[in-house]
Amino acid sequence: MMKQLHKQTSVNQRRDEEIPTSQSYSPKMLKHPRSLPRSINYLFKEQRLLFILVGILIGSTFFIFQPTLSRLNPSDPTTHSSLSSSIYHDSSSGSSGFFSKRTFPGRVPAGIGRKSLRVVVTGGAGFVGSHLVDKLISRGDEVIVIDNFFTGRKENLVHLFRNPRFELIRHDVVEPILLEVDQIYHLACPASPVHYKYNPTNVMGTLNMLGLAKRVGARFLLTSTSEVYGDPLEHPQKETYWGNVNPIGERSCYDEGKRTAETLTMDYHRGADVEVRIARIFNTYGPRMCLDDGRVVSNFVAQVIRKQPMTVYGDGKQTRSFQYVSDLVDGLVALMEGEHVGPFNLGNPGEFTMLELAEVVKETIDSSATIEFKPNTADDPHKRKPDISKAKELLNWEPRISLREGLPLMVNDFRNRILNGDEGKGL
Repeated sequence: MMKQLHKQTSVNQRRDEEIPTSQSYSPKMLKHPRSLPRSINYLFKEQRLLFILVGILIGSTFFIFQPTLSRLNPSDPTTHSSLSSSIYHDSSSGSSGFFSKRTFPGRVPAGIGRKSLRVVVTGGAGFVGSHLVDKLISRGDEVIVIDNFFTGRKENLVHLFRNPRFELIRHDVVEPILLEVDQIYHLACPASPVHYKYNPTNVMGTLNMLGLAKRVGARFLLTSTSEVYGDPLEHPQKETYWGNVNPIGERSCYDEGKRTAETLTMDYHRGADVEVRIARIFNTYGPRMCLDDGRVVSNFVAQVIRKQPMTVYGDGKQTRSFQYVSDLVDGLVALMEGEHVGPFNLGNPGEFTMLELAEVVKETIDSSATIEFKPNTADDPHKRKPDISKAKELLNWEPRISLREGLPLMVNDFRNRILNGDEGKGL
C-alpha cells in the first residue's frame, strides 16, 4: 500500500513540473485581443455608419416639421382629407378616450371603435323594447332579452334569432335571475290600462333588476312614465314636479308602482352606489304596438282600418303629446350613455287634443272615419305635455319626427297585421 502511494505521488510531481508556471489560467485570455477594433471596422465597412446617420436625420426632420404642417390651416376641411378618408370612419355612437370629439368631430380611428357591451333588455320582446334591441345590436353590442311574453311577441324579434350577438330568455322578472352584464335597460312592465290592471308587477321586477345591477356592477336604466305626474296641476310638466296622483284609484297600480320603482332606484343609487338612470316616458307610438291595448293612438288607428268609429272618451278636449318610437329609443340610449342620473322627461312637446288626434288619423287613413263619444274613464289626466329642456341641455336630445310624419309608418304596420289576421299583442 505504501509503495502505491509513493508511486502516485511521484507521477503527480512529474505532471506539475511539466506545466509552465509562467502561464497561469485567466478567463480574459479567451477574449480576442482585437474585438473592439473589429466592431469599429464593421461600422465603417460598406458605408454602414453613413446609412445610420442619414436614417436618424430623416426621422428627426419628420418629427420636427410634422406638428408645423398640421397647424398650417386647421380650419380648412381639406387639410387632412386624404388621411381622414383612408384612416377614419364615421361613428354615430360617438367616441371617448384618446381621440376626442374636439379633434376629430364624429369620427373614431378605424379598428379602435367603442367597446362592445353586454346588455340586458327586460321586456325586450315588446313594442319599445324590440326597437331598442335593434339599435343596440346594430351598434355592435351583445344583447340578452328577458321577457315572459305577457304582452311581448316573438315576432318582434324573429329577425334577430340567427344573430350570434342576440340571446332570448323566457323569464318573468318578478323572479330573480343572475347574469354577467354591463348595462340593464329595465322596460319590463305592462304599460297599457288593459294589461297593467290585470297584472301590476313593476315593483318586484324593478327590485330584482336593481339587485342584479348591484351584484354585477352594471349600470341600470329604469323606464318610468309620465303617469307619475297623475292629473297634473302644473303644465307643462317639469321633472321637479311631484305630481297629483290618486293612490287608491283604478290607475294607481301603475302610477304608484312607477313612483315606487323610482324610489327604489334612487335608494339603490344612494345606499349601494349602483349607477342608475331614470327616464319618464310620455305617450309613444309606432310599428309593433299592440293592436288593442287601450292606448289612444293604437285604438284610433286600428278602429279606422277596421271601418269602426273612433272612440273618444269624455269631451275629447283632454291633451296628450305623442313621440315616435325611434325618437324615444335615441333618448334612452343617450341617457344610458350619459353621466346624469335624471329623472328626464322623454317625450314630444307637441300637444294634441283627442279630437285633433282623431282628425290627423282621419287625414292619414280614411277621411270618412267617424267618432263615437263615451263617458270618460276614472282618473284620466286632463293635460299632458313634457318640458324637455333638461334633456335638451344635458343629453343633447329632442324628438325629430312629427305626428304627421310618423303616423303613416305605424299605419302601414297595423294595416298589414290586421289584413293578415295577425291580432297578436305587442307592448
